[in-house]
Amino acid sequence: MSADNPAGGRVAMITGASAGIGRSLAIKLARDGWQVAVCARREDALRAIAEDHPDIADRVHVYPLDVTDVAESQAVFMAVEEAVGEVDTLILNAGDYDPMPLDDFDPEIFERLMKVNFLGTVNGVGAALPPMRARGRGQVLLTASLSAYRGLPQAAPYGASKAAVLNMAESLRPALAGSGVSLRVINPGFVKTRLTEKNRFHMPQLITPEQAADAIHREIDAAGFEIIFPKRFAWTLKCLRLLPYRLYFALTQRMVQS
Repeated sequence: MSADNPAGGRVAMITGASAGIGRSLAIKLARDGWQVAVCARREDALRAIAEDHPDIADRVHVYPLDVTDVAESQAVFMAVEEAVGEVDTLILNAGDYDPMPLDDFDPEIFERLMKVNFLGTVNGVGAALPPMRARGRGQVLLTASLSAYRGLPQAAPYGASKAAVLNMAESLRPALAGSGVSLRVINPGFVKTRLTEKNRFHMPQLITPEQAADAIHREIDAAGFEIIFPKRFAWTLKCLRLLPYRLYFALTQRMVQS
């Protein structure tokens, strides 16, 4: 046991850990020996992680958190570092989603998703970077989305919020070079969660939260900027970024009409 972490093991802090990818990843890391601070608004759902998995109960630490609150984000990060240990990996995974067809255009959806998906991530980055930079070590993983690559039909609010996350990460990564702090992004495709259950269209290469957690776990200490999955779908969307607008809009127009 180290002085930085009296509980022993590496320390991860995961936001959006009450369900989906965050919950599955928390379980996987705890079983791998990590001390895991799980954060979300629903405290009962966080406590259920340890209750449902008593084998990891002593390695799961519950911290209710509203990521849209700047002061609360800072206070909870500090509380985790004081009680659990120095956070070596912060995974900013809290997210919200609603599809939005053009006929249902609603500025309130944009505002809500930007507050959670983008500004909630900004708040987490703002809480973690000063202490991590001061000690010259640590990593921050931001959950964006493959939808951040290009605008997709019915996903304007969600895609815009995730594109903002990706753009911010691209801006900050070079500035952190040589600091000992790594800033990376997780770009998932379609993952079967309560949020994607809102979709009324075919979701290519849909995977489970457990499969997503496996993909993140495999690359959690890699040097690359992106963790992308599923790979084939990710590279398809990467290729779409190379299309000129005339061809891209012709393709997405067919998607709208189908």
